[in-house]
Amino acid sequence: MKLVDTHCHLDNEKFNEDREELIEKIENELEFCVNIGYDLESSKKTVGYTKKYKKIYGAIGIHPVDITGYSDELEKELEELAKNEKIVAIGEIGLDYHWMTEPKDVQKDGFRRQINLAEKLNLPIVVHSRDAMEDTIEILKEFPNIKGIIHCYPGSTESAEILIKNFYLGIGGTLTFKNSKKLVNVVKNIPLERLVIETDCPYLTPEPFRGKRNEPLYVKYVAEKIAEIKEISIEEVIEVTTENARKVYGIR
Repeated sequence: MKLVDTHCHLDNEKFNEDREELIEKIENELEFCVNIGYDLESSKKTVGYTKKYKKIYGAIGIHPVDITGYSDELEKELEELAKNEKIVAIGEIGLDYHWMTEPKDVQKDGFRRQINLAEKLNLPIVVHSRDAMEDTIEILKEFPNIKGIIHCYPGSTESAEILIKNFYLGIGGTLTFKNSKKLVNVVKNIPLERLVIETDCPYLTPEPFRGKRNEPLYVKYVAEKIAEIKEISIEEVIEVTTENARKVYGIR
C-alpha cells in the first residue's frame, strides 16, 4: 500500500513546466491523489485531469475567497461537473476570515449552499476554515449527516474532538514546522483513524524543503512526522491514512 495526497492543486501555474513528469511520479509512487477545485475554472480543469489520468480524482467547488457571484446558474454548472465519475467531493468550500474578501454573511451563505449541494449529490465536503473555526463548527452542526475532511486542520484538540464525529482532519506540511506545537498536540491526541495526509501543493511545503514548491510526493515527510509523534511505524501510518482516504472519498 502507498500514500495518498488527499488535497493538491496540480492546475496551479507553478506546475506548468513539469506537470506531466510530476503526474507520472504520482502514477508510480502514490496510491492516488485528489485535485481540489477552488473556483469554476479550476473545477473544470480538475474534471479534465480525472478523465486523463488513472490515479487522479477530484473535488469541485468555490473557495470562500472566490465566492463572489455565487448563483443558481453557477451551482447548476458545479452540479453537472460533480456528476463526473471520478469527482469524489465538493470542495474546497468554507470560511476565510483572514483575507476577508467577502463579508461573513456572504461566505456563510455560499458555504451552506454548497453543503446542500453535497447532500443532494451524496458527496463528502472538503472544508477550508481560516480564522473561522467557531463559525465553521456551528454551520457544520446544521448538517449532521454531512461528512468530509477539514483541510489543513487549523484548530485546537478540543475543536478536533467535536469534528471527528463526522470529519477527518487533513494534516499537511505545517506539522513539520518548528512552531507547530498546537498541531503536534492534535496529532498526538486524535486517533490515527481520523487523520488523512495532504500537501495543499504547491503551498505549505514541509521540512526539509520549506520555502520551495510543494509536491504530492512530499506526503511522505508528513507521514514520517506523524509516525514520530505517535511513536508508531511509518507502515502503520501509511496503511491507516490511506484506508481513511479511501473511506472518506468512497474510492475502492
